[in-house]
Amino acid sequence: MFKTFLTTSLRRPEVFLRPAQYGGRATKTTVIDSQIFGNIFSTPETTRIWSDRQRTAYFLDFEASLARVQAKLGVIPDRAGDEIAKHCRIDDLDFELLRKQTELIGYPVLPVVKQLVAKVNAAEAGLGEWAHWGATTQDLTDTAVVLQLRDTLVLVEQSLNGIQNALEALCKEHKATPLAARSNLQQAVPISFGFKMARLLASFQRHQQRLDELKPRLLVLQFSGAAGTLATIASESSYNAPNEVDGRSLGLRCQELLAEDLGLATPAIAWHTERDNLAEVANYLATLTATCAKFATDLKLMMQSEVGEAREPYVAHRGSSSTMPQKRNPIGCAYICSMAASVRTMASSMVEAVVADHERSTGPWEIEWIVLPQICTLSHACLSHTQYLLEGLEVDEDAMKRNLALSKGAVVSEAVMMGLGKTIGRQVAHDIVYDLCRKSQLENKPLLELLRQHEDIKRAGLTDEELQNLCDPANYLGLSEVMVDRVLKTGTSTRS
Repeated sequence: MFKTFLTTSLRRPEVFLRPAQYGGRATKTTVIDSQIFGNIFSTPETTRIWSDRQRTAYFLDFEASLARVQAKLGVIPDRAGDEIAKHCRIDDLDFELLRKQTELIGYPVLPVVKQLVAKVNAAEAGLGEWAHWGATTQDLTDTAVVLQLRDTLVLVEQSLNGIQNALEALCKEHKATPLAARSNLQQAVPISFGFKMARLLASFQRHQQRLDELKPRLLVLQFSGAAGTLATIASESSYNAPNEVDGRSLGLRCQELLAEDLGLATPAIAWHTERDNLAEVANYLATLTATCAKFATDLKLMMQSEVGEAREPYVAHRGSSSTMPQKRNPIGCAYICSMAASVRTMASSMVEAVVADHERSTGPWEIEWIVLPQICTLSHACLSHTQYLLEGLEVDEDAMKRNLALSKGAVVSEAVMMGLGKTIGRQVAHDIVYDLCRKSQLENKPLLELLRQHEDIKRAGLTDEELQNLCDPANYLGLSEVMVDRVLKTGTSTRS
């Protein structure tokens, strides 16, 4: 059967060009466009931004802006500029015709331009021929992508703010809540839960800084013509324009005004096959979502039945099992980790797309079409899940206290060693405490009790009160609170 299908498909390439149909509707092949999974692995906002309709709307925005600017400069007639801009309406396009022509041509820009030209010519013969004047397919495509990324980053920034607000609240509430730090998955020394959250907050503060830094490099117009030289925008090829305007060459002035009209920066030079800006934003999102996954990894470990120190927000039946009624699975954490891992994988493809040939690539450019929409939709969904978990995070202080007591004092062995070290020497104290920690576990006795009985420690001259203070995890949080305050202060100054 498969052989027959393959043979038929090779004779009829349209089989591969058209989506499979069931009941007149295109099938959904990814979790992003799935009716069932779509709102989990993407968001309605990013789905709209990266839809065919919005991308095409940005093509028309480009054409309308270009027509207005060129009419103002005299590159095209005023009447043409008005009529072209008037007909740049997304609802006037025939999307089925656009699909068919894109499958034939290979790119959607020319089919859009052909429809636009036809509509303008229908209004007044010949005016439509001035549309798309001096532009090329990649000018529209790249500028539309930049506008889609601009809209995506607005959502990313909103989520970043929400995440930071939630973390700030947790830092303040749990600044001095004792918690066992884990090193190699073993209890290490006490920290505060606020300190743990402040480290995460500091990471997101740095992501905010990175976002602020990359936007000027990313939000840049692409309008340079076939090979990037703006050769087509000159007096010789214009309706009635001089070679210079306001002391600038006609082409550069047209480029500047177009960028201004679209709310983008003017490029220093064409970037048709210099894709570092897009690779940068993809890898920024990969790093950002990896930080979300770091939080989710810690949280799902803290949700283990044997740990129980924190939990995802409770919603009836969320994360439940079909066979084990007691289960409360870390489903949000699972989503975050899976999406972040997918973004990291696809971001590497964006780096691959940087290796483009000459002035117009044969293949690397199309990689971006495949992975960039998924990177953006997954990233925003990942951030949204993270914000939701942080805003409703359930923190169990009693469990944290109970787990600190599991080691019978070993979790503060460093504090005891340092307290004794100033009298009997650090290495001597280390060896004594090491042996006593081992004995504590084997004999199921508190470390404090064994310290009280040890002759060398008695000779060290520490009072019983001093030993008790050394063995209290709450007394060995170091500068946790000071550092939490420092991170909170940094956030206030950078976001004000």
